[in-house]
Amino acid sequence: MTSVHIAKRLSEAKRPGTTEVLKVENLQVSFPTDDGLVKAVRGVSYTVHEREVLGIVGESGSGKSVSSMAVMGLLPKSARISGAISYRGDDMLKMSERKRRSLRGRKIAMVFQDPMTALNPVHTVGDQLAEAVLAHELVPYKQAQARAKEMLDLVGIPQAAARLKSYPHEFSGGMRQRAMIAMAIINNPDVIIADEPTTALDVTVQAQILEKLLEVKDAVDAAVVLITHDLGVIAGMAHRVLVMYAGKPVEVGDVEPVFNTPRMPYTAGLLGSIPSLETSGGRLRPIKGTPPSLINLPTGCPFSPRCPMATEVCTTEEPVLEETDGGAHYAACHHWPKLAERADPTAIFRTNSEITP
Repeated sequence: MTSVHIAKRLSEAKRPGTTEVLKVENLQVSFPTDDGLVKAVRGVSYTVHEREVLGIVGESGSGKSVSSMAVMGLLPKSARISGAISYRGDDMLKMSERKRRSLRGRKIAMVFQDPMTALNPVHTVGDQLAEAVLAHELVPYKQAQARAKEMLDLVGIPQAAARLKSYPHEFSGGMRQRAMIAMAIINNPDVIIADEPTTALDVTVQAQILEKLLEVKDAVDAAVVLITHDLGVIAGMAHRVLVMYAGKPVEVGDVEPVFNTPRMPYTAGLLGSIPSLETSGGRLRPIKGTPPSLINLPTGCPFSPRCPMATEVCTTEEPVLEETDGGAHYAACHHWPKLAERADPTAIFRTNSEITP
């Protein structure tokens, strides 16, 4: 099963609705440390509609997971959070912790990055799935167990009734991830946040997990916020994509225009570093340098030290996210019109020896 099959599955899925279920506005998250204030998230905004798949991509440390943990209300007490996170118009940052807890796992659920640490090793999978039901509904334990079996069946775990009595260590990595998806959807949520759900899985199992995630998304009519490093996954699964760098969105738009006509050099660099048939047998083309320190960010555009198009204005003034070619395609770059003039935007990262005359 390839990304082509997943893309076909997405095209056959229920189309996104027009109703907003989750809206994040100017979200900012920082952590005080002995070395200074870590500005992990610096003004993230996005909207998720019913049944929509929003992909969030970026290098490690770009703020993807922190922003999702802020939405779930799972950050430590030391975190300083500002902005607005609205579920169906109700600001979650202003509601009581009790009300927010009632939404977590019931209306907004999460599939965590590492299923082995997310699942409790001393409780059976069935007990943990049932607990997710009992935390929000006053139903008999047998009914919660029956719901747990139904969810394991839905995510494709064989002999679901017997597997309810298994412990997490008795599941393979792929099965544990399926169990996490089952736990996320057991209360029919409106939004599923999937934080790199295929980390540490082999390619075949990754495709199966992603295919299953799309299936269960339709089964419970949920929207999905998919956080990943894999641009191929985004191309096959998402309707819209948000690219993050140094805690901020640097490009936002529908998947097709962002992938075909990137307007931010960082996005072009990510796309250019993907292995392809043309580069088969050759060296990968990475983006030189490393992401900046979130304690001591450079002045101007945070990507300027690594950007081959950077000029003086890039080192003094941080660009704002602005509409580029229309069609709700936005980028934060002073030089996006110059990038738009190039037939192949990813070529800006090529060395002289790679450019054919």
